[in-house]
Amino acid sequence: MGNSKTLPCRLELGASCINASSVEFRVWAPKAHSLAVKIIGSVREPIPLSQESFGYWKGTVQDISPGTRYQYLLNDTIERPDPASRSQPDGVHGPSEIIDPLAFSWTDREWRGMPLEQYIIYELHTGTFTPEGTFDAMINRLPYLREQVGITAIELLPVAQCPGTRNWGYDGAHLFAPQNNYGGPDGLKRLVDACHAAGLAVIMDVVYNHLGPEGNYLGDFGPYFTDTYRTPWGSAINYDGPESDPVRHFVISNAAYWTHEYHIDALRLDAIHGIFDFSAKHLLQDIGEAVHAEGQRLNRQVHVIAESDLNDARIISPISRGGYGLDGQWSDDFHHTLHTVLTKEHKGYYEDFGQLKDLAKAIREGVVYTGQYSPHRRRKHGNSFKPCSPEQLVVCAQNHDQIGNRAQGDRLSSLVSFEALKVANATVLLSPYLPLLFMGEEYGETAPFLYFIDHGDAALIEAVRQGRTREFAAFGWTDIPDPYSQETFDRSKLRPSLETNPQQQAHVQWCQALIHLRKSVPALGTGGKGHKIQIGSHAKSQLLIIHRRAKQGPDALMLLGFHHKASLALVKLPPGRWENTLDSGTFPVSDQKELLPPPNLTIQNAERVTLQLPPYPAWIFLKAD
Repeated sequence: MGNSKTLPCRLELGASCINASSVEFRVWAPKAHSLAVKIIGSVREPIPLSQESFGYWKGTVQDISPGTRYQYLLNDTIERPDPASRSQPDGVHGPSEIIDPLAFSWTDREWRGMPLEQYIIYELHTGTFTPEGTFDAMINRLPYLREQVGITAIELLPVAQCPGTRNWGYDGAHLFAPQNNYGGPDGLKRLVDACHAAGLAVIMDVVYNHLGPEGNYLGDFGPYFTDTYRTPWGSAINYDGPESDPVRHFVISNAAYWTHEYHIDALRLDAIHGIFDFSAKHLLQDIGEAVHAEGQRLNRQVHVIAESDLNDARIISPISRGGYGLDGQWSDDFHHTLHTVLTKEHKGYYEDFGQLKDLAKAIREGVVYTGQYSPHRRRKHGNSFKPCSPEQLVVCAQNHDQIGNRAQGDRLSSLVSFEALKVANATVLLSPYLPLLFMGEEYGETAPFLYFIDHGDAALIEAVRQGRTREFAAFGWTDIPDPYSQETFDRSKLRPSLETNPQQQAHVQWCQALIHLRKSVPALGTGGKGHKIQIGSHAKSQLLIIHRRAKQGPDALMLLGFHHKASLALVKLPPGRWENTLDSGTFPVSDQKELLPPPNLTIQNAERVTLQLPPYPAWIFLKAD
């Protein structure tokens, strides 16, 4: 045992190659009274490790090389994978594999990342994005995303090793090991390298609020979990109890690991409201500081984005102002109010939304609930985001949760018309915030995205089935597809038919045109310093009138309609000469062809003008003087 009084701020965990034939192992296992490394396929006896401070064990093993598989032997009887395994080629229960991180030949040495305000995010699930369901298969789709759509960043749903071969990724049991059937470590590195070559940033979705129940052996090593708190997904992680420092170190090291070992540009932290930490310094601040420091060391821009339903601006407020200092967070409010205005759904958590004024506030302030009473929560909810910058919020009309956590996994394309989809796209892609599209949304994919699992424990499978049934009770949804069925997974794969489907072609062109405007007109992006936004509305025709200004470039005027019928509207518009720049009606479907495009407008002294509105118009004007 050493005599150190404090835990080192950084330790190498797992198996680290020292040279071509020797490997250092380090693992935290305070529960063990002995610990050894067992080399799989070798006649050698297990090699004992030496105990260090704080319950760590360490040792160097000679005459082994990358590709070797190993397990830890605890107390001479229990064989377990490495908690910090870099690779699990045989799945969550199998032995770990030694990986040399220096063996991969990166070509992205000139890549420096990109500012957050330039992110246009495309969220995807590796297993269902392509027929093959692998990292390598994605590479062929990158030119399409970059050139035909205009995406600047892809966001991977979690890829940490999960049970089986089909899983959303939120049941990860080995946080350091990329999923084996996706392509493992080298496959992920090839994808990231190709993304950077194409000018695309890569966001990694990581889960630090729980671990999956199957293949999760951390409890055999130490007190990684606590009964003090409860999460909806499993045991809470011990971030603030006795012996929590090494647990925090494990997770913080994982966050930095994706930055330095896989060149990931941003992390999306899953459901941080399930991270319970009452320490004086919150884990989220520690993660942000570690990732930012790694980015500075590598001379790259890296970001940390939280998913949170707390509506708490402290998460993205500077540390100097008492915040956690993260770079951004998702806005559920924006999605919920846009969804309810379009679909008229009001069950479950949607009961808090549905009015046009809610959508106006979400566009103006980023969230709806800023401290007022929430009927669904039956309490006050949220605080103001006005001091925050627009690029600190990620908004969407669809994402994996909001589609997959519906009983039938139905997308907006199955719930509303093509014209309504186009106005939804315009609302998101021309918002002041960071827009996110879910895979296939850009062409109106109709295949569902269902919840699927591939556990090996029959009792666990049944528990998941029952849990889904209970979850949907508040919405009144029944007839839920079996999450364990292979068919459920197969139905969730994308089925683009862009070459033969005129509507899909028109939809891609519409999204591409919106993204082009966002990139080329500062007032239609995040706007930067000096950005101003004014929003008016016309209740009868469900029309929003959005006037946006930036320090550079022309003002923009957006007329977004959310009514399914054509109408006449007498509206007050800002003065100026407004040139019609983009009209959703010029990306036609059937019965809209007879409607004339909006004329150029010359408005004197904020006049009221009568507009003939088609169903769900999305009209974009730029100021000419």
